[in-house]
Amino acid sequence: MASQASPSGQYSYADTVSRVSPAVVTIRSERRMRAPQQFPFGQDPFLREFFGRGRGPQGGPGEQGGVRRGLGSGVMVKSEGVCLTNHHVIDGAEEIIVEFSDGRTLKAKLVGSDAPSDLAVLKVEAAKLPVLSLGNSDGVRVGDVVLAVGNPLGVGQTVTMGIISAKGRTTGLSDGSFEDFLQTDAAINQGNSGGALVNTAGELIGINSQILSPSGGNIGIGFAIPSNMARSVMDQLVSSGKVRRGQIGIGIQPVTQEIASGLGLKDTRGVLVNSVTPGSPAETAGVKRGDVIVSFNGKAVENGNAFRNNVASSDPGTEVNLTVLRDGREQQLRARLREFNSPEQRGDSPTSAQPETGGGQLGVSVQSLTPEIAGRLGLPSDTQGLVVGEVNPSGAAAEAGIARGDVILEVNGQIVRSAAEVAPALKRKNSPALLLISRGGQNRYLTVNSRP
Repeated sequence: MASQASPSGQYSYADTVSRVSPAVVTIRSERRMRAPQQFPFGQDPFLREFFGRGRGPQGGPGEQGGVRRGLGSGVMVKSEGVCLTNHHVIDGAEEIIVEFSDGRTLKAKLVGSDAPSDLAVLKVEAAKLPVLSLGNSDGVRVGDVVLAVGNPLGVGQTVTMGIISAKGRTTGLSDGSFEDFLQTDAAINQGNSGGALVNTAGELIGINSQILSPSGGNIGIGFAIPSNMARSVMDQLVSSGKVRRGQIGIGIQPVTQEIASGLGLKDTRGVLVNSVTPGSPAETAGVKRGDVIVSFNGKAVENGNAFRNNVASSDPGTEVNLTVLRDGREQQLRARLREFNSPEQRGDSPTSAQPETGGGQLGVSVQSLTPEIAGRLGLPSDTQGLVVGEVNPSGAAAEAGIARGDVILEVNGQIVRSAAEVAPALKRKNSPALLLISRGGQNRYLTVNSRP
């Protein structure tokens, strides 16, 4: 339903708001907070020795644990009391209260929560509650008018208007890699999390989740979880209490122009495989590090985020077709997906040991990776590579983004085990050199304009 003319002759969304607002609720919670661990290895002398004793976390001790009251929003989507909100609104809560715009206050039970999508489902014991119908977020277009409804900063239910600014966004701020946000300039602030993003017909097209802002307040860059993703997650949480996702077992990154040049590719299509999990469906299918995946089940791979979501939305056990580029030639591979299990978050930090000389063309000093150092970095004990020590701030490695504590696994496709192996590996190709590094347990290719 489009805006209608008010008695004064001006267009208004008041009719839409009057239908939507009763189904948008305020959520209050009490939770036991855990003190953050910003530098898990900060007290490990073995690790601190390599990095210098003055390079630990800045400032005083972290925030102490205790009971904290949380504020957020939610959306009633089923008349028997089912409510959608964000995982981060109720994470760790011991008590959850739902407040309706008519003044009713009800205790809520947590049906299920899914950190990777930042969604949670609550249940209140009441009947014939006001609800919003879920719209088709795939049909949303950039430029569509939308309304955001929630309780920002605890001031009370508030409605803001804007447009869809972009689709398919990823921010990296949530717990997990399954992001496909709708971006909007409708004002969203703290307390709006879990609230409704609706179209002018009053259909729920998104659950407001995040903002990007240097100040913590609205600057017109807000993100909502698409309703189609929310529907899928909700249905699984209601039916089984958990969300099942497909997993193929690779790490990926974008193919930049520099990386395409380093691999001898003609264009930047697809995603670059920078790691393959041992024993994973990808390894069984024959996927190798350095492959570029250009097609998934016959559909072109546009970016890493879309690829991850396509894999995740496929049922575990499904066979999928991959088209990969390897050594400039296309290959067809088939993989049977396994079920995704969220890995535990690891605190990874740089290592100790005396750095070797070497890597001068890159502008770094390096140390051979020992099983002990690998273990402390959360890497398999048999990992081979070089740990970066000092980085020349004006050197080629620093320009490429390489930092202390990174582990160089390959140079131009060659595994490097000692500093003496770096120079010969660099000579295998003209600049830029293609380096595979591990940082925080995640692999990534970088291009470096090595210098003589």
